[in-house]
Amino acid sequence: MPPRLSVANGTFRDPAGRLYRDGDRILREVHPLQAASAVAWLESPLARRWMQEGRMVPTVILSSAAGQPSILEHERLFFPTYPWEWSPSQWIAAASLTLDLCDEAVEEGFILKDAAPLNILFSGSRAVFVDVLSFERRDPASPIWLAYAQFVRTFLLPLCAYRYCGWPLSATQQKRDGYEPADLAPYLPILLRWGRPLRSLVTLPLLFQKNQRLLAYRPRTSEEQSTFALRRLVRSARTLLHSLVPRKCNSRWSRYTETACHYGPVDHDAKQSFVRSTLRRIQAERVLDVGANTGVYSRLAAESGSEVVAWDTDVRAIDLNWQAAQSAGLSILPVVADFARPTPAIGWQNQENASLLDRARGQFDCVMLLGILHHLLVSDQIPLPAIIEQLWDISKRWAIIEWIPKEDAQFEGLCRGRMELYAHMSEDYFIQTLSLRFAVRSCDRLANGRSVWLLERSQ
Repeated sequence: MPPRLSVANGTFRDPAGRLYRDGDRILREVHPLQAASAVAWLESPLARRWMQEGRMVPTVILSSAAGQPSILEHERLFFPTYPWEWSPSQWIAAASLTLDLCDEAVEEGFILKDAAPLNILFSGSRAVFVDVLSFERRDPASPIWLAYAQFVRTFLLPLCAYRYCGWPLSATQQKRDGYEPADLAPYLPILLRWGRPLRSLVTLPLLFQKNQRLLAYRPRTSEEQSTFALRRLVRSARTLLHSLVPRKCNSRWSRYTETACHYGPVDHDAKQSFVRSTLRRIQAERVLDVGANTGVYSRLAAESGSEVVAWDTDVRAIDLNWQAAQSAGLSILPVVADFARPTPAIGWQNQENASLLDRARGQFDCVMLLGILHHLLVSDQIPLPAIIEQLWDISKRWAIIEWIPKEDAQFEGLCRGRMELYAHMSEDYFIQTLSLRFAVRSCDRLANGRSVWLLERSQ
């Protein structure tokens, strides 16, 4: 039987059931009143097809008896992420999957009753719907999609705020139920508010809020007409979503690979050759690429057969990494994440959503820190022993790390005249600090003075 629910091992917000982790297993208990309909949904041809296609998490019914809770087991997806850690393209992909599934469900006599981004996880670059209790049989006479308002609040308005107000998508961490039109209206020019798509998403909803009778109206119609109305609403939502695709623009780091003057072709080739041959040698099943930028080394790891998670703070670079991974069908999950300021645990009692480090700890066979160590040391002012300790805590065995000497022009540029603070930062000090937690297995020195190291974790 499943363990007793606590905030630390399960969820509590879904009125139909609860999700919890038992070791490496992901289990869901469905309350008796909802159990029969949930089982019927999971056994429907539509749900089974979505699971086979990988669009909905594969789920097994472990037990189901009249008057008793049903117990489900979900396939565990590696490294869960939250919407506030996604790039804009990942938001668009998650919203598109939500609409696609809703559209197909309506045609088969079901309806999506919960349309929030938290229903989605990513398996590599692929969006997967994981809240299997979010579908139910629909009222054939009702043309109303009640979850549409939630879809607007949690998907469309955050994308509006990102595109038109410049608000980061990470700010949704504090907006579990999304934005209201009134949250955005004061920050939007009046003429812009009357154009598309803001007229539909902000201006008219604000006007309609003054007429509560209109909001409470629940029409009844034929099944054919209700199906047509629902699918038309989904098409309209998809049009609004496509209008919110962010404009393409370069960020500070999104063209780093092409513009890095401190790396010549020989240096690039030597570094990539070392990383490629090392990854093939160690055969790491799961790799974390910290400071991944647009994903050059993430792709090397994925092409060597590893399942890759890629962290970076530059949203545009992460977006480009995700787009490249999706286009190539590579198992890479880019995440907007900061090694120096990791996403904290939040929610009720700070236990509802796990921290970035709790999710990462002991999950990766190899962790790569390439071209980022000097940023952590100088820009973030993290001591080298603390960085190595954190690296040891996350990696299960291997680490590939690039050492940038203090004489490097990029290191000097970050110091901004404070070189005396890093006078001790020699290669000998680097090796001495490493030796407390890792053993050096190989090293390759590049022509530009940098070096790349393979380390093995000490137990």
